[in-house]
Amino acid sequence: MAKLQQSVDNYLRHLTIERGMAKNTLLAYRRDLNAYIVYLGALDIDSPNQVQESHIRDFAQQLVTKKAMVATSVARTLAAVRGLHKFLLFEGVLEVDVAATVKPPKAPKRLPKAISVSDIERLLKAAGPEPDDIGGAGDLIRVRDRAIVEMLYATGARVSELVNIDLDDLIDPEIIRLFGKGSKERIVPVGRYAQAALQAYLIRVRPTLAALAKGTPALFLNQRGTRLSRQSVWQIISDAAANAKFEKEVSPHTFRHSFATHLLEGGADVRVVQELLGHASVATTQIYTLVTVDALREIYATAHPRAQR
Repeated sequence: MAKLQQSVDNYLRHLTIERGMAKNTLLAYRRDLNAYIVYLGALDIDSPNQVQESHIRDFAQQLVTKKAMVATSVARTLAAVRGLHKFLLFEGVLEVDVAATVKPPKAPKRLPKAISVSDIERLLKAAGPEPDDIGGAGDLIRVRDRAIVEMLYATGARVSELVNIDLDDLIDPEIIRLFGKGSKERIVPVGRYAQAALQAYLIRVRPTLAALAKGTPALFLNQRGTRLSRQSVWQIISDAAANAKFEKEVSPHTFRHSFATHLLEGGADVRVVQELLGHASVATTQIYTLVTVDALREIYATAHPRAQR
């Protein structure tokens, strides 16, 4: 009789090798499935064949009541559990998929938090100097930081995609290659402001940083000459917000949300924005259209003489 832990290990190996699942998603799945094993272990269940539908429903309820997890986190955890049972059914370990009918709670529709173009410009200026206004050596790291923030807004890249860019991914000054979830590749244009900031970094800063360590293909380097981490990018954004005396909450994803919202407000087709963001479904991108509709309503309500109260 198969043991739960072995079954989970086999499933995660399948996701890695056969499905090419992204590293961060795999880590989340492992964490969620370990919690599932612990829960079942408390019930003296150590084999998938012993699991009943009621066990999975109770596990989901516990996530909400005892763990106080939000609906999206519960849904992700149940996706991992359901995926495990479906895999075991396919492998012949189980005869019935008891998880198939267990539905996660519906997540409330949350609008992305975009900020205005003027706020974006404030953050860009606070991150580092203009490409043609670079001073002494003390500005070098801030030149890199400016390039990073410019690239986030110019491409709509996720922070994980940004830090994984290699030099070879710079196809030409106007085009960059990004690798999204599941290592899915996409090509994204780079605007002239980001191009200028990136060239300033490549010419004036990266060679100095690269000399501090063994050769690395990474585009953005830290002060040790190795690939920049996601945590470092978060800190760069946080520092820029503090320098700009910004009161709103800002994260790397804020630039992605703003990128999409500003494109749609400028008249871009939603399917073009879908491609640029690397969304598998246009339904994911369409949530940004709700933001622009809300903005239109607000402008109409304040500007139209027969709409004012």
